Amino acid sequence: MSGLALRTTRLTRHFGPLVALHPLDLEVPAGEALAILGPNGAGKSTLLRLLAGLARPSGGHVEVERAGRSRVARRRHVGLVSHATFLYPALTARENLVLAGRLYGVADADRRAGELLAEEELEGVGERRAGSFSRGMAQRLALARGRVHDPSILLLDEPFTGLDPRAATRLEERLRVLRGKRTLLLVTHDLSRAAALCSRALVLLRGRAGWLAEEAMAEADRLQAAYRRALAPQEPER
Repeated sequence: MSGLALRTTRLTRHFGPLVALHPLDLEVPAGEALAILGPNGAGKSTLLRLLAGLARPSGGHVEVERAGRSRVARRRHVGLVSHATFLYPALTARENLVLAGRLYGVADADRRAGELLAEEELEGVGERRAGSFSRGMAQRLALARGRVHDPSILLLDEPFTGLDPRAATRLEERLRVLRGKRTLLLVTHDLSRAAALCSRALVLLRGRAGWLAEEAMAEADRLQAAYRRALAPQEPER
């Protein structure tokens, strides 16, 4: 694992006869920002759930730096931020973070909650119930929740969904700050932000993975063209 944040070996996931993820060998260097692209139903969220330890693979394994292959140990090093915030609406912002911190065994969960509220510029609303937050505020709190245990790997599943332009830009700026300090795996349909934030792109199509050329990440137009080619139907052999 030297220099790698995570590695998968022949990782697969079946739902009965349906193959949601075909055998995947993946190596992600520590500090990399990797885009995971593909149409709806391609297996992107399934892959993130497997990496986060929230689902069991049908075959193969996931290995995470300092955690090995243990699903339990992996959760200490991996954070997940989704378009679904996983917040408790009846709890205040601070209470949501303290609860998450205690579940992860954070030594001083209240202090950590205060740090994250300040980083996300939410300290002024820390005692408000999360259910009263706007979509943008809730996503900022969700990002704090995903980092409460200071994970080295952050999995982001469509985090820009439902955000207005201002909130989306702010989230992009926060991810720019985290890039390099954390290993980021970003599932998104927003190719312009994928190009701006990530150095490589993995494309999933019907559970099968392929790579885009690294030069496609230089700008959004190149990434858009490369992505279209990756999704184009294969010409029949002659």
